[in-house]
Amino acid sequence: MKMTPQARTKAKQRDGLRPAYEFAYRKAQPNRFAERTRPGSVAVLLDPDVAEVFKNAELVNSVLRALIATIRTR
Repeated sequence: MKMTPQARTKAKQRDGLRPAYEFAYRKAQPNRFAERTRPGSVAVLLDPDVAEVFKNAELVNSVLRALIATIRTR
């Protein structure tokens, strides 16, 4: 059974996704953030309340290293 135009519109509105997407490879650009990452590093998303406290990667890493040291001594 074919979907009517009205049924297609309802299905599209339900999940907000199109049935298919086309990617324009000719318009693609290199990742502008790729140079910031170091080999072997992992990106992690912080919740907004945590990001307010830790303004940069050095602070996050120092606290995590202190936590690791505390866990290992137990």
